[in-house]
Amino acid sequence: MHKTAAAGPLRAPVNRILEHTLVDGPGNRTIVFFQECNIGCRYCHNPETQRMCIGCGSCVDQCPAGALRLEAGRVIWDRELCVGCDTCIHVCPHYSSPKVTEMTVDEVYEEIRRNIPFIRGITVSGGECSLRLPFLQELFARCRNLSLTCLMDCNGTVPLWDEPVMEVCDGVMLDVKAWDEGCFRRLTGAGNSVVKENLRHLSEMEKLEELRIVCLDGWVDAPEVIRGIAQTVTEKTKRETLLKLIRFRSMGVRGELAKAPSPSGAYMAELEKLARQLGFENIRVV
Repeated sequence: MHKTAAAGPLRAPVNRILEHTLVDGPGNRTIVFFQECNIGCRYCHNPETQRMCIGCGSCVDQCPAGALRLEAGRVIWDRELCVGCDTCIHVCPHYSSPKVTEMTVDEVYEEIRRNIPFIRGITVSGGECSLRLPFLQELFARCRNLSLTCLMDCNGTVPLWDEPVMEVCDGVMLDVKAWDEGCFRRLTGAGNSVVKENLRHLSEMEKLEELRIVCLDGWVDAPEVIRGIAQTVTEKTKRETLLKLIRFRSMGVRGELAKAPSPSGAYMAELEKLARQLGFENIRVV
């Protein structure tokens, strides 16, 4: 295992590990959700993964199972007492969770290895998994030795194309949240120039496993996203890579979009029609 002289084994904050999923890449997979994100999507369905716990203690007295306590400015989570009610994440004012575990590559790898031979691969997500590239490089290298495919589900705001992790990453599931810079900033609080560069480079590298657009009229310029992707990626990408058009749903969303309506079936059908007109062949509306 790679180690630094002072820091010891690589570690990363893990929100949770889902042993089996059929919706985050091909086949049955284990998915690792890392804690912390570098943007703040207003429509985020897992807002408790956005930030690290600051130890404010707001959740401690609210826990009905007594699974949380405050020690030396840190919230301590007792996994054995926890009943999984998620009260703590609902009352957290900082879009965080006390139920985060610092794990080494060895520890995550062992959690994954227990699921063999029932899984085809692993997917890493977040939060934002691309904030942990050295950790992912080591984890992916070990998992590929087990003949597992390794995918990243990411927001594309961290440059990936020249990173060593891409040598052991089988593909990227890229969220393209908006195309217009102003629209992207309004939605996420950040810019999207790196997203567009990732889109171009990863398409040329044939590393795009899936393209995702969460569709919410008035907030996401979905038609422009579809047009922008079509002008940026290769023809092979348009033919083969899955383009997933995701109807916004308010489940888990906090803040001003918590009660926003989902797009109509007619609106989603128009987006699919546009995508087909622009040459996309593998489209799924969900």
